[in-house]
Amino acid sequence: MKIGIISDTHDNLSMIAAAVQLFNRLKTDFVVHAGDFVAPFTVPEINKLKCPWKGVFGNNDGERKGLSSVSAGAITEAPLSITFASRKIVVVHDIVLLDGKMPHADILIYGHSHKPSVERKGSLLSVNPGECGGWLSGKSTVAVVNTVDLSAEVVGL
Repeated sequence: MKIGIISDTHDNLSMIAAAVQLFNRLKTDFVVHAGDFVAPFTVPEINKLKCPWKGVFGNNDGERKGLSSVSAGAITEAPLSITFASRKIVVVHDIVLLDGKMPHADILIYGHSHKPSVERKGSLLSVNPGECGGWLSGKSTVAVVNTVDLSAEVVGL
């Protein structure tokens, strides 16, 4: 099964739309947003996904009540623990929130740094999709995880 990962969209509707189109074309089974949606008006674009999704708040998500309401509770405080396709997944916006302690999980998803990264630390796959918004680096990226072999790749939009 495939999990799409997105983070740091920062109100960039055109890049959110591009990510949603990519995830729909790849037939992802689930999507995780690692925070920094920013405003509630971004959620209807994310809701165009053809699969379920969940997300966590980031440091720039000031309108938390609005985001939670418009997403029907799909966006919550971090850390978020999910079990999907028999894989335990932990989601945070900023990896610093873990205080240096790696979670007991198969997959760790995080954002905040705007720097894409895929790393294996023992049995843990850590994935930062980079920034979908593209405002800071000039590059809009997301990631896709294969839950069967625990592989991941960063994809440019």
